[in-house]
Amino acid sequence: MCGLGRLPLFYYEGVKTMYNLLELLATVLCAVFASSGFWAYLIARRDKKKAKAEKNNSQTEMIMGLGHDRIIYLCEKYIERGWITSEEYENINTWLYKPYVEMGGNGTAKRLMALVDNLPVHVIDYTSDGKRIEQPAKQK
Repeated sequence: MCGLGRLPLFYYEGVKTMYNLLELLATVLCAVFASSGFWAYLIARRDKKKAKAEKNNSQTEMIMGLGHDRIIYLCEKYIERGWITSEEYENINTWLYKPYVEMGGNGTAKRLMALVDNLPVHVIDYTSDGKRIEQPAKQK
């Protein structure tokens, strides 16, 4: 109420009503921005986003490390053996190496994959009774 026996300001017409509405709005906004709870909320929200970003970064690094370790292990195994099957090559190249490179990995894995790319490829087939048949190696 604006005064004793008067109607609320919102029923008045003219400049005084608009001025009082703006004054009320400014007061409410100042109270919200000046309150410590509002700033605590914003700081907590920022900290939560920062923690989530750090967690995602740690997860990405862990995945990169696991991918790197697996690529190195398999490449060394295939190089030591001296050949690779077409299934093994597809597995390491499509499902490990390409995603690893897309995430920013390189270095040792790239060097060893270049050596694996030059290995002879053995084709493995199976007979109807489940026996394994190894085809002669062929170069890529």
